[in-house]
Amino acid sequence: MSEAAVVRLEKRGDIGVIIVDYPPVNALGPGVAEGIIACLQEGNADPAIKAMVMVGAGRSFIAGADIRGFGTARKRLPLGERPYDLLDRSAKPVVAAIHGFALGGGLETAMGCHYRVATKSAKLGLPEVLIGILPGGGGTQRLPRLAGPKRALEMITSGRHVPASEAINYGIVDRVVDDSADIVDAGIAFAREIADKRPLPRVRDNETKLQEARDNPGIFDDIRKSIARRARNQKAPYNCIAAVEAACTLPFDQGMAREQELFEELVNADEAKALRYAFFAEREVAKIPGLSKDVPIREFKNAAVVGAGTMGGGIAMSFADFGFPVKIMDATAEGLAKGMQRIRDNYATSVKRGSLAQDEMDRRLARIEPVAGYDDIAQQDVVIEAVFEQMDVKKPIFVKLDEVMKPGALLLSNTSALDIDEIASVTKRPQDVAGAHFFSPANVMKLLEVVRGSKTAPDTLASVMQLGKKIGKISAVAGNCDGFLANRSRAPFNSEMVILLEEGCLPAQVDKVMVDFGYPMGPFAVGDLAGLDVGYAGRKRRADANPNYRRLPIADKLVEMGRYGQKTGAGWYKYEKGDRTPHTDPEVTALIKQISAEMGVPQREFTDQEILRRLLFSSLNEACKILEEGIAYRGSDIDVMWLHGFGFPRYRGGLMFWADGIGVRDVYNQIAAWHQQYGERWAPSPFLRQLAENGTKLSAAKAPGIA
Repeated sequence: MSEAAVVRLEKRGDIGVIIVDYPPVNALGPGVAEGIIACLQEGNADPAIKAMVMVGAGRSFIAGADIRGFGTARKRLPLGERPYDLLDRSAKPVVAAIHGFALGGGLETAMGCHYRVATKSAKLGLPEVLIGILPGGGGTQRLPRLAGPKRALEMITSGRHVPASEAINYGIVDRVVDDSADIVDAGIAFAREIADKRPLPRVRDNETKLQEARDNPGIFDDIRKSIARRARNQKAPYNCIAAVEAACTLPFDQGMAREQELFEELVNADEAKALRYAFFAEREVAKIPGLSKDVPIREFKNAAVVGAGTMGGGIAMSFADFGFPVKIMDATAEGLAKGMQRIRDNYATSVKRGSLAQDEMDRRLARIEPVAGYDDIAQQDVVIEAVFEQMDVKKPIFVKLDEVMKPGALLLSNTSALDIDEIASVTKRPQDVAGAHFFSPANVMKLLEVVRGSKTAPDTLASVMQLGKKIGKISAVAGNCDGFLANRSRAPFNSEMVILLEEGCLPAQVDKVMVDFGYPMGPFAVGDLAGLDVGYAGRKRRADANPNYRRLPIADKLVEMGRYGQKTGAGWYKYEKGDRTPHTDPEVTALIKQISAEMGVPQREFTDQEILRRLLFSSLNEACKILEEGIAYRGSDIDVMWLHGFGFPRYRGGLMFWADGIGVRDVYNQIAAWHQQYGERWAPSPFLRQLAENGTKLSAAKAPGIA
């Protein structure tokens, strides 16, 4: 792609318009920076041009750097010779006309301009921290000068996108125009207003707002403390803070040099590599092998949910939060009333926390309509069953849905493990049936596991994937088996953590290892939060179906004692009334020792590394079986599900990517050794052995037959 094709200068009377045209989102890919510089030089050399406007073609200004070039040998322009550096040295004023997104290098380019005009719906931000780096084009030096150090720190360390209406209050943009306005015309009009104003306002020279940090130098330590939990084990957020601190303590050019040093420390680090991998894996997961791009997407304007329990209510909120009207029903009027009250309470909590405005809560609630029965939902475009996880409860519902729902409606089950084909078999339209496995809490968790049955039509699969995208989820396809992809791959982890207790561990030790690794909560605390009775029911179902299924006597005994977790005030831990803080319970410790003694299991001590690898390698081995069976398409799909379904630390990339850092051969050898030590549950997957022999990375592995 030539420079002329990606950036061009057009004359509109006495205004030169620099147009960045690098589809689809005007990333700063090859040739763009050079093209901007060439157009800037051309505009300055033309005596007929009094001022310039920079704008993006299509739907965005500049959506950021092309991150495929990070960590590669791609040549970068030296400090002082980049577009950001040359724009504010321009002899003629340059106005950034922003619509769509101005993110990362896009916002840095805009801040290099002398003025900024934006449409009301435009979003601005420096999200580099989310891929393990910092803004390396002067963002950490210019944003504090425009918005002040405190706001700049908040934006840069969170990666948050700021709407133009907020950005103008911060001082990041100079004018906001209505979305109906032509952004080029708005930029030209502004450029004519300021064309003759001198001296030109250069962001680098504006130090007024830096006084905020000079008056309160403790601001930097304060934000380090505030992000300590969120930024655990990560370096990028702290380098971001150090770079902004440099903006406030060093002359501009020295601050720019310091920013570059801090950037270079990050760009090739494991953290950044893992986060870049996760970024691309999330885009790859949307691609369904063998599915034609011409498959029609079914129209979707409204939804229905059957079941007003915790999951059903969360699913209804997921639709309402993104502007879709949704009807919700339950088996009883009492259950429906309780479900609606739970929804109101959830929204009210968000309002109380300040994360949701009261008027927005009212709008979302108005989109959720409680209804009495099936006839009331018959004309909805999609219906999601979200009742108790038992086949004999779900199948009669699908019989009724088959009777009443309009032709072409999507009939979806929120099952986390049950056979989609068996559910579909009770309908006369199995082609319209698929799994739509939301994760709890459904209105918060980003993952939607889309389960394809043997008779699920291609357009059904594509439509459910699109549905998930429209309600803010990351949709990922799994084949039909017990537990599908996510829960089946997680099941060995769940078993192994309890088996470790039989051998001498305690819940708090296991939880500490996993929190130190980067999980927001340990697995035993998560179990208490979700409810231990759910896992118990699944184990019982599997044991009834398979006489060789290994039961977990410690976990089973807890549930049989009525210890379901937080909802009963006791599970693996005990909880004080109104407090979700887990407290070690001597009763659980005694129970573990008693059952272990009855089982005759020798007790020993464990290193943190063995605990970590026992848990994760057990699931990784199962993940390879899932790939071999074609339940998953790609190893990276498994990583996406673990990142968004189970809280796997994003800066480690995902289960498969993390294991690649150890080495597929070493992983296989350890699993083979545990097979000898512990028996059949550790039998290595033949597919894992094949990957080890071929030296294929786990994250790059694909199911047989997938190109």
